[in-house]
Amino acid sequence: MRAVHSVLIAAALAAAVPAFAQQPRIEDRLTAAEFRDAGLGKLSDAELARLNALLARGASTAPSATAAPDVEARIAQAREEGRREAQGEDHGLRQAASREPVESTIPGAFAGFARGREYTLANGQVWKQTDSASIAGARGQDIGVQIRPGFMGVWWLQVDGYNTRAKVERVR
Repeated sequence: MRAVHSVLIAAALAAAVPAFAQQPRIEDRLTAAEFRDAGLGKLSDAELARLNALLARGASTAPSATAAPDVEARIAQAREEGRREAQGEDHGLRQAASREPVESTIPGAFAGFARGREYTLANGQVWKQTDSASIAGARGQDIGVQIRPGFMGVWWLQVDGYNTRAKVERVR
């Protein structure tokens, strides 16, 4: 049964290949008046053969001549809108507005790290801890912090006087 299917597929392909391989010549595409008005009658046989070869080569990669011109304009417009949207998009609050480190303080009491805890900085930013890092017995008042960017959009919060860092994401 498979052999029969293979033979049928091969026969269909053999019949279809010449239709795709043979492109109509420029002389067949144009009327005699169009051919003459385009100045193609001045070409030698070799030049005409070269033109047909170039047209046949370009036919497989060029956009369809039957496509409406406004389709190409709409595609170009959609590309431009997408590019502008991607450039202006802030990608939510998961990414800070810039990749610059933040240095500030946590006003008031600091009671250590804990998953889900939010840290409000003196500059108004709010960051939430997303990992389970902890600092045993850490306490402080108006403690200094540094928030630095890491690999693949991750941000790390470190408090003055401790080496442990907590993974955080910006909330506001």
